Amino acid sequence: MENIFIRGPSLNSRLLLAVVLSVFLIVLDYRFKTFSGVRIYLNSMVVPLQYMANMPSEAMNWLSRSLASKQRLLEENAELTHQATLLSEERLRYQFLKKENDRLRILLGSPVREDARKMVAELMAVDSNPYSHQIVIDKGAAHGVYQGQAVLDEHGIVGQVLQVASTNSRILLISDLTHATPSRIQRNDVRVIASGSGALSELVIEHVAHSTDIRVGDVLVSSGLGNVFPEGYPVATITSVVRDESRPFASIRAEPAARLDRLKYLLLLWPSDAPTQPVLGDGQQESLPDDTAVDVSIDNKKAGGR
Repeated sequence: MENIFIRGPSLNSRLLLAVVLSVFLIVLDYRFKTFSGVRIYLNSMVVPLQYMANMPSEAMNWLSRSLASKQRLLEENAELTHQATLLSEERLRYQFLKKENDRLRILLGSPVREDARKMVAELMAVDSNPYSHQIVIDKGAAHGVYQGQAVLDEHGIVGQVLQVASTNSRILLISDLTHATPSRIQRNDVRVIASGSGALSELVIEHVAHSTDIRVGDVLVSSGLGNVFPEGYPVATITSVVRDESRPFASIRAEPAARLDRLKYLLLLWPSDAPTQPVLGDGQQESLPDDTAVDVSIDNKKAGGR
């Protein structure tokens, strides 16, 4: 009876034969470059297998780097946005001080205005009523926000706090029909009132005599009257001046300095005589209940401290 399995060379013999053949092929390839072309094709065949073998680890490394980078970018973006808003407020004040110092350079001993305390807030909601220009921000009584507080963006005055709740506040924009901002022309210090027109991109300058020196391109800054908006912050730029002698006053339009249609981050100001102090963390100051708000009654009068 024949064996089903035929015995071949022993394992030691096979190993010796493989080693000798490998050494022979290595010497042959090293001396005569016999397999250089074959090696290229073999490597090309192996490359996809290498990519497939490394794919899980590469995917995990890429995911880890992406998540870490995204989180770091988000943190850096938030910090830079915060710093940019604060620096923009400082730039606006320094521009005003520079112009004032140029006019009063002979008075070297004139006092410098005290800097206002400030806090960055974020837009939460926009009033859906087309006849009322109001927004809601994420800072309230718990953060030291008070009724009538001035609100700015990086370009100029946005409005004032109308209602204050515990953790949010309602802001009345300067473009609202019920709002008016005491202002002055930066070029010649003529005082005017910039009233809301009901359009986000336009203010109305009321009760200006035909003889008043006001021109297209003049910049309006807050005059400080009314104790609502600190002096020297940009309010608007004059875009139209129509002097019709048949009317008692000139018709003047202006474009708000603040970008009221694209607000995101806002700046709250606390002047030295503010009734409250800014609170950076929750629980540091007694707050109102969430459903409690203090209304500002306008009684058909212009808000803004005329």
